[in-house]
Amino acid sequence: MAQLWGGRFTKETDQLVYNFNASISFDQKFYKQDIRGSIAHVTMLAASGILTEDEKNKIIDGLNGILNDVESGKLEISDKYEDIHSFVEANLIDRIGDEGKKLHTGRSRNDQVALDMKLYTRDELLEVKGLVISLIKELHQLMKANVDTYMPGFTHLQKAQPVTFAHHIGAYMEMFKRDLSRINDIFERMNYCPLGAGALAGTTYPLDRELTAKLLDFNGPTLNSMDSVSDRDYIIEMLSAFATIMMHLSRFSEEIIIWNSNEYQFIELDDAYSTGSSIMPQKKNPDIAELVRGKTGRVYGALSSILTTMKGIPLAYNKDMQEDKELTFDAIDTVKGCLALFTGMIKTMKLNKANMEKSAMNGFTNATDAADYLVNHGVPFRDAHGIVGQLVLYCIEKDKSLLDMSLDEYKSISPVFENDIYDAISLKACVEKRNTIGAPGKEAIEKVISINEDYINSL
Repeated sequence: MAQLWGGRFTKETDQLVYNFNASISFDQKFYKQDIRGSIAHVTMLAASGILTEDEKNKIIDGLNGILNDVESGKLEISDKYEDIHSFVEANLIDRIGDEGKKLHTGRSRNDQVALDMKLYTRDELLEVKGLVISLIKELHQLMKANVDTYMPGFTHLQKAQPVTFAHHIGAYMEMFKRDLSRINDIFERMNYCPLGAGALAGTTYPLDRELTAKLLDFNGPTLNSMDSVSDRDYIIEMLSAFATIMMHLSRFSEEIIIWNSNEYQFIELDDAYSTGSSIMPQKKNPDIAELVRGKTGRVYGALSSILTTMKGIPLAYNKDMQEDKELTFDAIDTVKGCLALFTGMIKTMKLNKANMEKSAMNGFTNATDAADYLVNHGVPFRDAHGIVGQLVLYCIEKDKSLLDMSLDEYKSISPVFENDIYDAISLKACVEKRNTIGAPGKEAIEKVISINEDYINSL
C-alpha cells in the first residue's frame, strides 16, 4: 500500500479501511491535471529559490515521462496506490531518486486535490460549454428554416394560440442562452488557484502564488487558505447549472416524445436516434429523448448529494469532501452525452409541417383573434369573449373549425360578423399580427433571429 503519510503510524492500515479510504479508483481521472499542477509548482519553487534549476528540470522531465508513459499505456495506474497524488510522486521518486522527494515542498494533499479538482472541472466545464454552443447553433438553424411553419401553441397541454415552429424553438434557444451565461459566470468565479494554501494555514516557504496561478491560467490566487482547501461552491454551482441544462433538455425531450407520437405526428425521428420493439414490428421508439428525460434525475441526484455532504462540514478540509468526485464525474459524463446526442437527434429529425398546421387549424387556436375581431368592431371584450365561447361550442357540436363556418352561421350568433372574419382568423393573420418583440410574427421573429446571429458570432 503506497502511502505518503506513514511516519507517525506504527502498524499497517487495515485493508478494509485502506480500501474504504482510497480514491485511486476514481481520482485517477486527474493524472493530467495532477502532473500539470506539479510542473507549475516546481517551476514556481525554482523561481522562488526553493529548488535549484537542475532539480526543477529533473523533476519536470520525470513528470513528463510519467505522463507520456501513462498515455501510451506503458505505465498503468494501479490500485496499490492510495490516490493519484501518491501514484505520481512514488513513480517520480522511483525514476529520479531523492530529487523526487522535493516535489511536495510547500504543498499539502489538501491544496493539491483542491487544485486538481478545479483544473479538471474547469476543463470539463469548457467542454460542456462547447456542447451547449453547438446546440444553440443547431436551434438557430431550425429557427431560420421555420419562420413560416405554423403549429399550435399550448398552455396546460391544450391548444391555445397559433405560433410558428421558429417561435417555439426560440423559447428553448433562450433557455440554453441562459445556461451558457451561467457557465461563463461559474467559470469566472471558480478560476482562482488554491495551490499554496497548504493543509489549511499556508506555508513558511516563500511561495509566489501569483506565479503559480499565472502558470495554470487562473485569474489569481485564492485569498484565504482555509477556504481554499474546503471550498466546493464551484462544484455546487456547476452541478446546479448542469441540473438546469438537464431540466431544459428534459422538457424539450418530453415535447419531442409527444410530437413523435401517432396522435400528433408533428415530427419523425431519424432511424439513427430511434429503436424498435422486440415483439411489435411497427414500433419506432424515441429512446434517446426518453433516456435524456430519465438521466435528468442522475444529475439532480448529484446536486442533492453534494449539498447534503457539505451542509455540516466545519472548516477546513474533512475527508467527507472526497465524496465530491464520483458524483461530479458521473454528472459531467451524463450532461456531455445528453447534449451531444440531443443535438444530433434534433439535427436529423424531419418536420411534418402539414400535420402541424392542420393541428393548429383544428384546435380553435384562432379563437382569441375572433374575439379581437369583435372588439375591433366595437364589442366590449367581455361580451366578445362570451360570443366566441358560443362559436366554439357550436363548432364542437357540428364538428367544424371556425374557418369552416358560413357567414350565416356566424351572424346567427352575432350580427357584427362580416366576410372579413375569415381573413382575420386565418393562421397567417393570427401569427403575423403579433409583431411586438418576442412574439411569433414574422417581422418580430426575424428580428430575434438577427439578434441571435450577432450573439452566436460573438461566442
